[in-house]
Amino acid sequence: MCPATPTQASRFHLSLPSHGQAVQHGWWGSEGVARNKFSRWVGEYGTMPGGHIVLTYEENGAVIQVWPAQE
Repeated sequence: MCPATPTQASRFHLSLPSHGQAVQHGWWGSEGVARNKFSRWVGEYGTMPGGHIVLTYEENGAVIQVWPAQE
């Protein structure tokens, strides 16, 4: 499991809010691991009402992936 707070090596942040409340979040140092976790969260939490999963690159705030996809 990833630490609850970021470290210098933790560059990728994954968050899952639902109806404005934080449900789950974590930081990873590897983009590959973070993308894998993103896919797992979509499978595990994808049917959560109001759920919104976001993977960002913390160094510049760039959004890498979002579920459900924004239109």
